[in-house]
Amino acid sequence: MRAEVPAVEDAETAFPAPRDGDASQSEHGGKGSGGGDQDGTGDGDSGGGGRRPADRRRRRRRALRWSASVLALVILGTAGAGYLYYRHLNANIKSADLNLGDAKDRAAQTRANSAGQTALNILLIGSDARDSTENQKLGGARDTFDGPPLADVQMLLHVSADRTNMSVVSMPRDTLLSIPKCTDPESGKVYGASDRAMTNESLGRGGPGCTVATWEKLTDIHIDHFMMIDFAGVVSMADAIGGVPVCVDANVHSHTSTGKGSGLKLEEGTTAVKGEQALQWLRTRYGFEDDTDLARAKAQHMYMNSMVRQLRSEAKLTKPNSLRKLAEAATKAITVDDGLGSITKMYDLATELQKVPTERITMTTMPNRYDTYDTGRVVPTEDADKLFRLVREDIALDGKDKKKPTASPAPTVTDVAADDGKIAVQVHNGTRTDTLAPAGGRATAVTELLQEKGLTGALADTSAATSEETTVIRYPSADLQADALRVATVLGIPADQVKKSTDVSGVTLFVGADWRSGDTYKAPEKKEEDDTTPESAQAMNGADESQCMHVDPAYSW
Repeated sequence: MRAEVPAVEDAETAFPAPRDGDASQSEHGGKGSGGGDQDGTGDGDSGGGGRRPADRRRRRRRALRWSASVLALVILGTAGAGYLYYRHLNANIKSADLNLGDAKDRAAQTRANSAGQTALNILLIGSDARDSTENQKLGGARDTFDGPPLADVQMLLHVSADRTNMSVVSMPRDTLLSIPKCTDPESGKVYGASDRAMTNESLGRGGPGCTVATWEKLTDIHIDHFMMIDFAGVVSMADAIGGVPVCVDANVHSHTSTGKGSGLKLEEGTTAVKGEQALQWLRTRYGFEDDTDLARAKAQHMYMNSMVRQLRSEAKLTKPNSLRKLAEAATKAITVDDGLGSITKMYDLATELQKVPTERITMTTMPNRYDTYDTGRVVPTEDADKLFRLVREDIALDGKDKKKPTASPAPTVTDVAADDGKIAVQVHNGTRTDTLAPAGGRATAVTELLQEKGLTGALADTSAATSEETTVIRYPSADLQADALRVATVLGIPADQVKKSTDVSGVTLFVGADWRSGDTYKAPEKKEEDDTTPESAQAMNGADESQCMHVDPAYSW
């Protein structure tokens, strides 16, 4: 039996601004919940619809934070554990639905490469659920037992199709984005879509499948699996591995006179942390670098890289007792999607992951900026869009890939187009530019062209012209992809100019500035895209053992 771990009070929070939500909800759960406590000092968020006074925010403790990096221990260590106690371990595993969102918000299946290999995308989730006595103790909360959980740590793990490299993208927990409509598979409760919500609220809207749906809506990256861990799981996994080496460049104590800080206390140099101390490392904000959530993410990435190196050097089949403990802790600690709900499936996945060399693992953080209207929250930047594109196109973030071919592969289509006469398509004039007025009558002219070619369901949009540099066809959901591609074929528009977008309600052709006249579309020459990882993603290599967290002198001793 594992010894009880004392509760850890946490005032850690990345951005001390209130959340939108219903003030009648509990502070930990409910819409716009902050996941904080009412009985301590801290810099948590308001659970109400407006801002709480600053002094009240400071009195609240935030929920315990930690890194989903511990989940990598499960997927990297299971292969070593093999089939020990097969049936017993199978019974330990908890599973849930993979995606709870509407079909229109789901990303298309990942395309195979020329060799028929397919990339893997796995969402790692850290839950702050207080659904057990141990989780409640570790969370330091007395008034939020069994309330709606928050997905306070989210990392997308992308494994290349050829298994030569792996990329990890962390999303700051205070990111504002659109959460799609989700339906709880057990209760049947429907959670409506939200345009400006905290990403970590997605978990409380039916389960991890809603967090998956939120990522797919934002990134258009198809997610194959998820793995979720809670407070108690972090402790048990950290104990099972026997400690993970971490480094600080000075003595550090993450603690303030007002109760903020994780409580982490380490001497300068390298220390193998486990149990409660590992939790403290993974959630420390105050004490590292500039005391922001970005510094915390960097510390989490260091921990994950070190843990992977530790596992690969020590988790051998020649250590059966260690492997037995690891397998037991792993299967009890996590919740997975149904596609990973057995030891056999987890073993197969881990075997695939172990093919990736440690030096080809790249850790990144989603590029972000403070929100214009809520400076306590962040939103994705253009660099984030670029990072997501690199992942979608299976381009290694360490820059060591061979140059990808200029021609884009044909898209994977899961449906069949309707008969030409039954395809509904709206045509919009998007020929306006910064220097030119829109070309008059283009929506009508292209609509007539489509009708002449048999697409009699084409209709001209009479609204004001907009600006589209390149002609593009957009469609809202996978069931209309084939129709959109058929329109492109009829007009000679390249397939890579057919895009999925929830900004349209049906197949919509935007006649761009590259087609201001004439009945024949000529595609512009493709510009070579920049495939380098944005500096703002703060890439870190998995084999770099020289990494050491810089300590804020204010927290040194």
